[in-house]
Amino acid sequence: MALEFSSPALQSSTVSRPANSISSTTEGPVVCVFCGSSSGTSPTHLIAAKSLGETFHKYNIHLVYGGGTVGIMGEIARTLVSLSGPDSVSGVIPAALVQFEQEGRPGTAFAHNGCSIDETVYGRMTVVPDMHTRKQLMAKKVMEGGPGSGFVALSGGYGTLEELMEVITWNQLGIHGNGIVVYNVEGYYDGLIQWVKTAVSAGFIAPGNAGILVEALDAEEVVRELKEYKVAEGRFKLDWTQK
Repeated sequence: MALEFSSPALQSSTVSRPANSISSTTEGPVVCVFCGSSSGTSPTHLIAAKSLGETFHKYNIHLVYGGGTVGIMGEIARTLVSLSGPDSVSGVIPAALVQFEQEGRPGTAFAHNGCSIDETVYGRMTVVPDMHTRKQLMAKKVMEGGPGSGFVALSGGYGTLEELMEVITWNQLGIHGNGIVVYNVEGYYDGLIQWVKTAVSAGFIAPGNAGILVEALDAEEVVRELKEYKVAEGRFKLDWTQK
């Protein structure tokens, strides 16, 4: 599906600013991180999220994420905001998920649209009407970022995998050419990496597209892989500007 970023669907409700608050002239890298709203059973997953937030601060990378304040989502957002300030993080969350994923309570700071959130802790928040708008807006911010912008998957569940697979598909279809990296913590994504290899050997993924998804084992490697990302030779050369 083509990304109609000029669509009225992106005119979302917000916690404190319009959905297009990040300028299309963003010069630095913008990285969207897909991750779980749970912490996982191993402390290593939260440690990895904290490390990635610290590394984003080191390289002046702007974080875009799903807007949650708990689990791995909350950890990476809190870490980066504590080091780089609230403007370093953009959270995008559907209204229906606000109560489920955020820790806010009625009557606390920054109460808008029926939710409460402290943006001085979790960054600048945008509440959107649905999941499709959320993914469109997060992708738009990445595609408007400078060199080294891209998508990263930390550990997560069904939602994380769905978001990751969608941006992989968009890359294959030529909708974007940004890097896509899995931060493979304690072998969490070993099965996914093996599946890609199996799909190539079985003839369902072209060998020239096997490299769309890249693995990283630590935070520094995540940033390096995004910076050095090479567009896969097998991507479809389609024109998505046609109406």
